[in-house]
Amino acid sequence: MSNFISAVKTFIADENGVTAIEYGLIAALIGVAVAGTAKTLGTDLSSVFSAVSTKLTAAIS
Repeated sequence: MSNFISAVKTFIADENGVTAIEYGLIAALIGVAVAGTAKTLGTDLSSVFSAVSTKLTAAIS
């Protein structure tokens, strides 16, 4: 029983890997922000390219 308690205390006190988890969470947050921005800008860019295409087609005709 003493070995188990000692192992649990060692596990709780061990901070190895905590930094990697933090970096993983930061990377996930950045990924969500990039995805949201890309979706918003993608819709806006699609509208801009559609308008440019319409104007170019009208200018060529």
